[in-house]
Amino acid sequence: MKFHKEGYTSLALVLLFCFAINAIADFYDAPTYVKWFLYALSAFLFITILQFFRSPNRSIIQDAGTVLCPADGKVVVIEETEENEYFKDKRLQVSIFMSPVNVHINRSPISGIVSFFKYHPGKFLVAWHPKSSTDNERTTIVVKQENGTEVLFRQIAGALARRIVWYVKENDAVEQGAEFGFIKFGSRVDLFLPLGTQIDVKIGDKVVGGKTTIARL
Repeated sequence: MKFHKEGYTSLALVLLFCFAINAIADFYDAPTYVKWFLYALSAFLFITILQFFRSPNRSIIQDAGTVLCPADGKVVVIEETEENEYFKDKRLQVSIFMSPVNVHINRSPISGIVSFFKYHPGKFLVAWHPKSSTDNERTTIVVKQENGTEVLFRQIAGALARRIVWYVKENDAVEQGAEFGFIKFGSRVDLFLPLGTQIDVKIGDKVVGGKTTIARL
């Protein structure tokens, strides 16, 4: 288990805040119960940051015929829908909701070349809201396999997630299961797959990024 690089700033801010409030309490000789409350609050904040930015070691088994889960969380949507940004046709949508207690690393569901990338500023509706996929701050990434099959996935900010991070751009080569980004503090990832794709999960399933097979192409 490692600490993810995206958490360094947050960890530094929390440590600075905890040091400041405890130093002030000591300087003004606050009552014992106040000091213990601040100690407990400091410990809670420190542990919360450590667990949120944890980066577990994962052994990825790559398979060109499968679509691996792009994030830890719970499957909240499986439906046929119209994808109007890139494909402009009907696709199978699978959405994974990431709660604040999940690992928030995003992983590429397939290997290939990034054929499309776009960042969209937007709103911060709760991640399970039906319009969050089109109205919220988000990225759209499309990866094309060697055989020409393309899979589109979106990082979607939620009510708490105010920062989306991505590590890819158009024409980059990506490997299945490799990190392509990170979303802070609760969010959602949508997958758009070709019609006829065999879906291997159901709504409500708990899934693991880079490990769970979402579908078979």
